[in-house]
Amino acid sequence: MGRMVIFLVSLLLSLACAAQERDSVLAVFWNLENFFDHVDQGTGESDAEFSSMGARHWSKKKFHRKCDNIAKTLLWMQDRYGRMPDVVGFAEIENKGVLYKLLNTTLLRKYDYEIVHHDSGDRRGIDVALIYRRSSFRLVSESLKTPSGLSTRDILHVCLEDLQGRSMHFIVNHHPSKFGGSKESDDRRKTVMTELKQMCDSLSEVSDAPIVAMGDFNDNPDGPAFGIIEGTLANKGTELHDKGEGSIRYEGRWDLIDMFMVSPQADTLTQMHVCRIPFLMTWERKHPGEKPLRTYSGPCYVGGVSDHCPIILWYFKDN
Repeated sequence: MGRMVIFLVSLLLSLACAAQERDSVLAVFWNLENFFDHVDQGTGESDAEFSSMGARHWSKKKFHRKCDNIAKTLLWMQDRYGRMPDVVGFAEIENKGVLYKLLNTTLLRKYDYEIVHHDSGDRRGIDVALIYRRSSFRLVSESLKTPSGLSTRDILHVCLEDLQGRSMHFIVNHHPSKFGGSKESDDRRKTVMTELKQMCDSLSEVSDAPIVAMGDFNDNPDGPAFGIIEGTLANKGTELHDKGEGSIRYEGRWDLIDMFMVSPQADTLTQMHVCRIPFLMTWERKHPGEKPLRTYSGPCYVGGVSDHCPIILWYFKDN
C-alpha cells in the first residue's frame, strides 16, 4: 500500500510538471457546503440559521476560518500541481459577497481572480459561481439557464478567452438532490440534465470551442439522468467511479457525485482527479476510513470546510 501511494504521488507530480511545460488549463470544482456569511440579511431560513444569532451560531470567526481553509486548499494545489487553478467552479455559495471576502481577506488577494455569480431561485439560497484568473483568461460572456418548473440552482455558463484568443465554455452545475428518495427525485435531475444538454447543443451549433461542464450532479456517473447527456458530453468521472473513486463518503461508501464532463473533441485532452487533501480529511469511526471533514457534524461545529472533496481537471490544449 505504501509503495502504491508513493507511485500515485509521483505520477501526479509528473503530470503537474508536464502540464507546466505544455499549453494547459487547470480547472477545479468544489461544493463548499453551506458557504454562508455570518449576517442574517432576511433572505430565508438558511440565511437565519447561518448567522451569529441563528441555530448554528455561525460567527465571523468561524466564517473567516472557513475562508482561510478554502484559500489554503487552492494554495496547496499550487504546491502540488505547480500553479494556481486557472478556473474554479463552486457550489453552495450564498452570494457574491462571500466570494469577495474569500478573495480579499485571505492570501488569495495576491492573485488576480475575478468573480462570476448570479443569485438563483433556490429555496435554501445557495448558488453556483465561478472564479477565473485574469492572467489566464478574459471574460467574453456569461448567462444563466433556469430549469423549467423547478425551484433549484440555475446553470451558469461562462465563456472565457485565453491569451491566444481561443475560447472555452465553462458550465457550472448543482443538480437536485435525492431528498425524498432516489427514484422519487430522478425526474428532477433528468429535467436539469435535459436543460444542460440543450445548452450544450446550442453552443455547439455556433462554435467549436471546447465545453467543460463541472458540478455536483447528486448522482454517480451510472445514474439514469446521465443517459440524456451521452453523446453530447464525455463523462470524465465514469472511469474513476468504476475504480471505486469518490468525492463524498456516505455510510462507509464513496460516491462520485462531483465530476467534469467535456465536449467529445476535448475528451482525449483532459484528465480528471479527485483531491484527497490531508488537512481536509478526518477519520470516521462508525465506518472505519477517511472522509472529508465537514464544517458541522450534525449540530456540532467541527471546523472543516465541506463533506465534498474538490476535484480537478487538466485540459491540455496543445495536443
